Amino acid sequence: MAKEQMQVLNALDVAKTQWYHFTAIIIAGMGFFTDAYDLFCISLVTKLLGRIYYHVDGAEKPGTLPPNVSAAVNGVAFCGTLSGQLFFGWLGDKLGRKKVYGMTLMMMVICSIGSGLSFGHSPKSVMATLCFFRFWLGFGIGGDYPLSATIMSEYSNKKTRGAFIAAVFAMQGFGILAGGIFAIIISAAFRDRFNAAPYEVDPVGSTVPQADYVWRIIVMVGALPAALTYYWRMKMPETARYTALVAKNQEQAAADMSKVLQVEIQAEPRKEEQEKAKYALFSKEFLSRHGLHLLGTTTTWFLLDIAFYSQNLFQKDIFSAVGWIPPAKTMNALEEVYRIARAQTLIALCSTVPGYWFTVAFIDKIGRFAIQLMGFFFMTVFMFALAIPYDHWTHKENRIGFVVMYSLTFFFANFGPNATTFVVPAEIFPARFRSTCHGISSASGKLGAIVGAFGFLYLAQNKDKSKADAGYPAGIGVKNALIVLGVVNILGFCFTFLVPEAKGKSLEEMSGENEEEQVPPELSEQQSSYSNRTVPYV
Repeated sequence: MAKEQMQVLNALDVAKTQWYHFTAIIIAGMGFFTDAYDLFCISLVTKLLGRIYYHVDGAEKPGTLPPNVSAAVNGVAFCGTLSGQLFFGWLGDKLGRKKVYGMTLMMMVICSIGSGLSFGHSPKSVMATLCFFRFWLGFGIGGDYPLSATIMSEYSNKKTRGAFIAAVFAMQGFGILAGGIFAIIISAAFRDRFNAAPYEVDPVGSTVPQADYVWRIIVMVGALPAALTYYWRMKMPETARYTALVAKNQEQAAADMSKVLQVEIQAEPRKEEQEKAKYALFSKEFLSRHGLHLLGTTTTWFLLDIAFYSQNLFQKDIFSAVGWIPPAKTMNALEEVYRIARAQTLIALCSTVPGYWFTVAFIDKIGRFAIQLMGFFFMTVFMFALAIPYDHWTHKENRIGFVVMYSLTFFFANFGPNATTFVVPAEIFPARFRSTCHGISSASGKLGAIVGAFGFLYLAQNKDKSKADAGYPAGIGVKNALIVLGVVNILGFCFTFLVPEAKGKSLEEMSGENEEEQVPPELSEQQSSYSNRTVPYV
């Protein structure tokens, strides 16, 4: 049995990069494109929602979301994502990757559209509808994490596997970029068509009634890319590793991969033989083999996301703090959306997107471990460089320097642990637990995102309560909050030492699944014929 099983997996491991690899990256990557668009577009419209639904007559500043509403709108999708990662990760190992893959996409499409609809006109009903759909949107997004990573790792060859999984994740960068560019176009079009005075001149007139359409259009467009890839997702065959190693159907695995690789892979008749009892998830044997690995992948992802999401979701506050975005009262509502979108898009263009693709380029050359260590190290350096002389950066003449340093922390997050924490859990666990363990690791990351998003919201408030945002208690200030994030990155650096290096090794070698199985000698002769073929994916 090991022989034909090894033959089909070996064919995948040594296959040259082909067209089907790229189609798989696009199909899996569009999920991440949508994920990033949906998760980050909400940060563009929160200030607009505050102006529309929480306007206070006679107030000096425009309306803002109350702290509990702001926390709910920003955080509810994270709670959904965390639940989805655990549930769909487990389901992907139980039912197979392909069966579950379409479900997550349909949820994302339906809930993206639902997010832009409201039942009722009162602030409470609009926010309740938004939060309801964003929770289930997050649930679908959560399922995409373990499934896309596992599918891509199981489809890839061992030489370029890291780059392929990282490329799927890197589609997030384009999603963030698309969210920013689309918001710029929509807000600029509405601003020019429906001109309005700044808030300080005309508090009520500064928010035109049509602004209510702007945020709805921005959140609903997230459904488009996901809907466009649904058909191709449904056409992908189940991964050979799941079919052969988990479903125990070597003949089907060989037939599926023969079609994909366009190489004849023989599946010998199955021989009846006594199977060794396999250890279960969280059994003593699992913990002795993979316990430290799981601790490493969960802690590093948790610590990274505290730093990553606290920065990302509150970019607009940091930009305002250093004067990159003018005070809210000097702008009308649509001008504010335009300015925030422009600043976020600039950061994405200059640091976020390049960081992801640097990882794709180098992950199979210098390895996951080195990239993760380097990323945490430089994130720590730049966080402290921002925090310690923080007052220096707030002076008008030093603002560009602040934005450059801030961009560099993002660059090294993405050319670093943000990409590698996604790649590694898809490579180091056995096939029957792979999706579940990736789900556990990514859910731990989302827990960090929740800590980062909510913790930073309160921590970064001014020490003087009178200068803090309306409804918030006094915090420790942006400077001290950045120091805390620097310490978090140091911890991430330390926990990276628990994670093994998977560069250039097969998945079965990493997970210990073929410890007692040797590649049959006749296969070594076939390796060159597989690796020298480049055929299109049909």
